[in-house]
Amino acid sequence: MFKNKKRKIDPDTTDTLIGEGTVFEGKIRSEAGIRVEGRIVGDIECTGDVIVGEKGVLYSNIHARHVELAGIVHGNVTAQGQLTIRSTGKLYGNLTAQRLNIEAGAVFQGSSKMTGGEQPEHVAPPAEQPATASGNAQQVAQSAGGSDHVLKAW
Repeated sequence: MFKNKKRKIDPDTTDTLIGEGTVFEGKIRSEAGIRVEGRIVGDIECTGDVIVGEKGVLYSNIHARHVELAGIVHGNVTAQGQLTIRSTGKLYGNLTAQRLNIEAGAVFQGSSKMTGGEQPEHVAPPAEQPATASGNAQQVAQSAGGSDHVLKAW
């Protein structure tokens, strides 16, 4: 009579809405997208995308695939893909993302860390350039007034 089929949740859909005038306290875990127009006090872990609307106010650490902020977030945000802070958005906390977009008028107070790029190995300078640039830097420092301060260049 009842079939026991599990349907796979699509992370591209938004199935959770915290509407304007709603206050949620606690941790949220979701495999699909979340849109917040209300207030959340608690962390969010989301396999899909998190969208904070203009009326949204969060006191949360957010971990999601992509994050779009048009409201206010007090907490750290980690986006596996892209983090966008719209012109009305405010982020008071640190961010980690592979791609970052901050529109004019947005507020970001914290530190940022970009992911996804490999740290290059130490590469020796090309043969046609001198191994150190300190000689040129010393000449520049001396010609700028003959002070004992040395400008070091790498």
